[in-house]
Amino acid sequence: MNRHGTVVFWVICCLLLLSGCFQSAPKESSKDESETISPMVDFPEKVPVIIEPPQIVVSPIDEMIGQMTLTEKIGQLLMIGVDGTVFSDEMDNLIRNYHVGGVIMMGRNVSTTPEMLQLMNDIKKANEPNKIPLFMSVDEEGGRVSRLPAGIPKLPASAKMGQQYDETVSYRAGSYLAEVLQEFGYNMNFAPVLDINSNPKNPVIGDRSLGTDSGLVSSLGIATMRGMTDNGVISVVKHFPGHGDTIVDSHKALPKVKTSLERLRKVELVPFQQAIEAAADAVMVAHILFPALDPDYPSSMSKAIITDLLRNDMQFEGVVITDDLTMGAIANNYTIPEAAVQSFIAGSDLLLIVNGYDNQINTVNAFVKAFEAGDITEQRLNESVKRILILKEKYDVTDDVKESVDVEKLNELYQKFIIHLK
Repeated sequence: MNRHGTVVFWVICCLLLLSGCFQSAPKESSKDESETISPMVDFPEKVPVIIEPPQIVVSPIDEMIGQMTLTEKIGQLLMIGVDGTVFSDEMDNLIRNYHVGGVIMMGRNVSTTPEMLQLMNDIKKANEPNKIPLFMSVDEEGGRVSRLPAGIPKLPASAKMGQQYDETVSYRAGSYLAEVLQEFGYNMNFAPVLDINSNPKNPVIGDRSLGTDSGLVSSLGIATMRGMTDNGVISVVKHFPGHGDTIVDSHKALPKVKTSLERLRKVELVPFQQAIEAAADAVMVAHILFPALDPDYPSSMSKAIITDLLRNDMQFEGVVITDDLTMGAIANNYTIPEAAVQSFIAGSDLLLIVNGYDNQINTVNAFVKAFEAGDITEQRLNESVKRILILKEKYDVTDDVKESVDVEKLNELYQKFIIHLK
């Protein structure tokens, strides 16, 4: 082979070798060639995350309020007095059609035990068509403030109880009060008095107070309160922010007390603050002008005293009740409907109107007008109605009638109580 042929030969060999290098290696498979290859896995499309809104749980009381009419709500704010010793058409109208929240029994309603029991039962029966039971209330302090018929033993005056300075005796006194009042069908008592007898010229408190020392009044007053509440009767402590240092009877005119908030905090407010910390359910606000706190309105109509002081500063969350709005301290200076609306705006829940059928009807009408004018909002109205309904539920308030009063039992209870008095 000549030199040219030799070159051609080696070129051909190189080309053959190069072509072999670029061929794919044969596939090795342990599987049968008829077996299909699984397709690529398809991932699901992205699912949107749905966040459920939090479910709002409506309490039975809130549900009830949501179903109440405006008249029913306004009615719950009223605690009324009634005339005479027998049931009347006026009482029937206020209870059935105006849905009042409660009734207070006064001295003018006291007759014999059977007659008084009949009057209370008739009041409750009139409320049967309504959804919400009545507060049946009374001022039963003992001593000179008592609404018990003859033959039912009453407690000594608070000053006498204060002289014992014994919390156990005071607790027993509250327990006895609860037993007596429940025999008649009461569920609320405007007691104990937490006023400090700090002014000997005071014409309205005096021996209604437990004493002159805030510590004594606090400890014995709270013991009496617990004696009642532990035995099923609502205790309303009174007369906030303190009626002991007045020289004017608020039943007749408006007392004016020139004292500072600092003095009130050190003396008059002490029993109320301690009662609140001891879970007081209800506080009655007095008709007294405290210029240092509010130069314009008496305490029972003052936002500075009811909302700012009692609710916000002293952290009271229960029911606020006015003293009787038909007392001279208010009636001499305002119309009753005007005072009631202002008191409610200031923070009161229950408005006590003891006297005057017209006063009671006109107050309802004044509330309707204030609501329509926007002076009272539905939220504010619902707040007070809710406090009232919570208190009624807490004490299982009912309109159950009482068949009779066991006078012998009450006398035996009293005899067991007085053996502890010194």
